[in-house]
Amino acid sequence: MMENKFSRSSIELVNMEFYAYHGCFREEQIIGNKFVVSMSVEADVSKATISDDLADTLNYQELYNIIKAEMEKTSKLLEHVAGRIIEKCHLKYPSIIAIRVEISKINPPIGGKVEASRLILSKNFN
Repeated sequence: MMENKFSRSSIELVNMEFYAYHGCFREEQIIGNKFVVSMSVEADVSKATISDDLADTLNYQELYNIIKAEMEKTSKLLEHVAGRIIEKCHLKYPSIIAIRVEISKINPPIGGKVEASRLILSKNFN
């Protein structure tokens, strides 16, 4: 049997694109906007390095589905959206040690030319 020397790893979903209706302005919740979401999760996946079994790691598709579902729920604040994503991911995968979510709003309506506004929220569970 192969010796396992891995303690934990980072799993990332990078630059997922969504069209959603988040924002404090009424127009944002009617017209919507493009958002880009990235997530990094730390977890002990050492068992999967030996077993080669999806059941021994975090399923990227399930993580994506959680993010997609939370992005579809209109909120005024990106902090609220990111907080829900973090809590739902940890509920699904209690083995998560830490998680970081970045949500960028493309061309935010702030009265000037800005490529994006970004919220970064992270939480440690140990």
